[in-house]
Amino acid sequence: MMNKNIIITGTSRGIGYELAKLFADAGHNVLALSRNAKPIEDLKHKNINAFPCDLCNLDDYKNVENFISTKWNHVDILINNAGLLLNKPFSETTFSDFTKVYETNVFGVSELTRIVLPFMPRDGHVITISSMGGIQGSMKFPGLAAYSSSKGAVITLSELLAEEYKETGPQFNVLALGAVQTEMLKEAFPDYTAPTTALEMANYIKDFALSGNKYYNGKVLQVSNSTP
Repeated sequence: MMNKNIIITGTSRGIGYELAKLFADAGHNVLALSRNAKPIEDLKHKNINAFPCDLCNLDDYKNVENFISTKWNHVDILINNAGLLLNKPFSETTFSDFTKVYETNVFGVSELTRIVLPFMPRDGHVITISSMGGIQGSMKFPGLAAYSSSKGAVITLSELLAEEYKETGPQFNVLALGAVQTEMLKEAFPDYTAPTTALEMANYIKDFALSGNKYYNGKVLQVSNSTP
């Protein structure tokens, strides 16, 4: 398999961090984006480029565009992994709470995808990480109104983009994850232990990113072995 150019967001910890290492160790070129770039920079991996990127800051998208155009010229895979989880009773949420969650989980996905698309080949693959909470008809949990509704929004967005680009590519798919033992989950639900580790899920996402677009486009795959 030829080495790929892969962009991953949310790489400072959890699934994104493990994904960056897995792809880089396999010989692929990785651009790792997160607000805190230090953890991934500290790896000093020859196949990883990293710089701070805040999906809520429009100027940071220019840095991504400049990197692609000057260093790579094309992007094979984009993994929209960054996410903000808010666990708060709906009656206590504010306009600002919803804005913050949607800026990262929805607007960030939309804008980064728009920036990267001109550099993607026909067989490129855009994967957006959603949640089982964003699946219509799935079990819902109190306190996750902003988070789960944002994860539902990116599902619909990906379906629309798959239709809009079906003649030219790339392919767009969504992985709706169940509970994964990450720092973000621990912060939101301190007493809950998930059955799947970040590394285990990262291995699954890596394999799907490399070959899933041969079989799926505009699809949502539910990746969960637990209720939440």
